[in-house]
Amino acid sequence: MDHRSIIRPEEVLAEHYPPLSEHEATVEANRCLYCYDAPCTHACPTHIDIPKFIKKIATGNLVGSARTILEANLMGATCARVCPVQELCEGACVLNAEEKPIMIGRLQRYATDYVLAQGIDVFKPGTPTGKKVAVIGAGPAGLTCAGELAKLGHSVTVFEKRELPGGLSTYGIIRLREPVEVALAEVEMVKRLGVEVRTGMELGANLSFEQIRREYDAVFLSVGLGTVPTLGIPGEEYIADGLRYIEKSKLEPEGLEVGQNVVVIGAGNTAIDCATIAKRMGAERVTMVYRRTDAEMTAYPHEYEFAKKEGIEFRFLTQPVRVIVEGGKVTGLECVRMELGAPDASGRPAPRPVPGSEFVLPADQVVKAIGQEKPALAQILGLETERGYIKVNDDFETSLPGVYAGGDCVRAKGSASTVMAVEDGKLAAFAIHRKLVPLRAAADD
Repeated sequence: MDHRSIIRPEEVLAEHYPPLSEHEATVEANRCLYCYDAPCTHACPTHIDIPKFIKKIATGNLVGSARTILEANLMGATCARVCPVQELCEGACVLNAEEKPIMIGRLQRYATDYVLAQGIDVFKPGTPTGKKVAVIGAGPAGLTCAGELAKLGHSVTVFEKRELPGGLSTYGIIRLREPVEVALAEVEMVKRLGVEVRTGMELGANLSFEQIRREYDAVFLSVGLGTVPTLGIPGEEYIADGLRYIEKSKLEPEGLEVGQNVVVIGAGNTAIDCATIAKRMGAERVTMVYRRTDAEMTAYPHEYEFAKKEGIEFRFLTQPVRVIVEGGKVTGLECVRMELGAPDASGRPAPRPVPGSEFVLPADQVVKAIGQEKPALAQILGLETERGYIKVNDDFETSLPGVYAGGDCVRAKGSASTVMAVEDGKLAAFAIHRKLVPLRAAADD
């Protein structure tokens, strides 16, 4: 019997960290020094008042704690799970010098999960302004913008091309880090603020951009990025798309085909997620190949360490050149060894092939996770771009008046992440509000 037939996806891909118990959360919260001008708050891109929300957990005020978090970050339950806390808030914790830092992420999850599970709404819709805003894309940036605008009294409709809202939180983050249910619970929280979410609506297909601009006072684009780029190698049609691989593991895990000898191309966080899925879903051997070294890989250091502990192998300075297929089935991946030269446009050493160094990695499945294309919608809508991303000003307004954008689609500088998308959505909402009701916005200030 195939040993994979006894694997239960809901068990092997369950959240990596279990929820804290009341006792664990209280003890951990009481470890906090409640720093004045806390470094952890400065390190958080959304500037959550971390000592304040932790103090409220210590005193048993979970609703107040969640309110403190959600005031700064509406997607607090998602970010509690997917933020690279080791690089951000926990990395800045003053307790790092002598002992382990406060488990800020898990405490944030403890408070936000409480209000989501209880169906407690910590905010109410604002007094109606009579203004209408359309949000294109129901990912973290779009949902945050929509929720913040609803709190300010605007009528907001979110248009999402996929069947389910939530963006990458729903489709693209491995269940090990965030279950679908968490992302959808946040969507329901935003909808209870009066936001209408319409799925199956795609610009250029069944949704007219010109009509949207006529019917709404402002538009916010949170369209993310495009498809995974092509490698341009023979046999590429037999390579699995990494984002689809993750999506199926979340929504249809029983139908996910996983090989026994899996090779994952790429060395970012998404590639590590794909490799983790394969390993936990029964692959005997999982190898990640990357054309540079571990010093240049884009995955967070803690993710790299996690992958190694999972038993995932790494082949650096390795470039795929051909998928070997026999009888319609993958049998291997031909690669060439690389060496690093002078820095390229990215500032990293440019890899170049070593002549005559070709070799074959045995494989019965190859998965590709090498990033995503720039947002094609920018060209379709005639928006100005910067390095292929939608160009915005300090108020997140695009080259088209009244059209704003945020999230991964504008991330020409810095690294794309959920928490940065949330901050974009929040700041864009405030800018839109100032534009639509300037007198009220000034009074609020």
